[in-house]
Amino acid sequence: MALTSPDKLTRALEAGRRGGTFFLFGEDEFLKEEAAAAITAAHLDPATRDFNYDQLRGADLEPETLASIANTPPMMAEWRVLVVREAHALAANARGRAAVELLIDKPIPGLALVFVATLPERTKAVFYERLKKQAVAVEFPQLASGDMPGWLMERASRHGVEILAPAARALAATGSDLGVLVQEIAKLTDYVGERKRITIDDVTAIVGSVPRQNRWDWFDMVGDGRFREARAALIVLLEAGESGVGLVIGLGTHFLRLGIAAAGGERALGNALPPHQRWLASRIAKQAREWKEQSVEDAVDDLLRADRLLKSASLNDRQILEELLLRLEQRSARRAA
Repeated sequence: MALTSPDKLTRALEAGRRGGTFFLFGEDEFLKEEAAAAITAAHLDPATRDFNYDQLRGADLEPETLASIANTPPMMAEWRVLVVREAHALAANARGRAAVELLIDKPIPGLALVFVATLPERTKAVFYERLKKQAVAVEFPQLASGDMPGWLMERASRHGVEILAPAARALAATGSDLGVLVQEIAKLTDYVGERKRITIDDVTAIVGSVPRQNRWDWFDMVGDGRFREARAALIVLLEAGESGVGLVIGLGTHFLRLGIAAAGGERALGNALPPHQRWLASRIAKQAREWKEQSVEDAVDDLLRADRLLKSASLNDRQILEELLLRLEQRSARRAA
């Protein structure tokens, strides 16, 4: 076995992959639990699920109990599923590690064993490396802020609906709890019905409080050269809690992407983007038509200057970012002259 991706795990289950050990680790609790539920559903018939499904917590688990429950045969079914949450707690002592290693070295027929864990930061412990190599191992890192709109688009498509980019961004701006966002997608799917398309008006109608401005649309304003509009929207963003440093870092990423698109085109940018952000390639490539490689370099220099000011000057975030936008606008005007 080897480290695999969530998508590959889903495809393997759909193709009939059954039994053995699964190791679900990372910081995103919702996605880990969703994967554990998918593994369980793939193995168990609802009619006999109660007889063949066990849940344990590593923090409260004796190695002997783990071994005993793991070796219980299926009842009136082909498979049993044992989910061990907080499996990282078993790594704390030699007895716990030995019990787990025995189970992964000698898989039990008829058992799907699922370990769910949050690993210590930067750990290189042999115990975890063995699990990654010998189990079907899937990492679920915390979803990055920039991934959220694309992730919501993909999630909506599972319901057979399309969520437009402005709507996905507005929904993503309401919070980062994936479980809550998935529930909102389900409600929006019911709301739009046969229309099969979710707009920003739908998000406002169902979710309620939607931020008037989000960072992703603001980055597009700057990339499109709509600097006056960006200056007006900046006030809204800062009042909503965005920081100057955070916005400069986000703009820096946006301009680096503009540079890739200016130099290599949409395909090069698509290859460079993370999976949940590849939908941005055509949008940023269109913006890049107005940015030459040198103008992108100049903009990055302006961003570095703003970053230094934010970390050292007595000016406030709004003053520094407004000055940044004015510098970018002046450069743009000179290029157009």
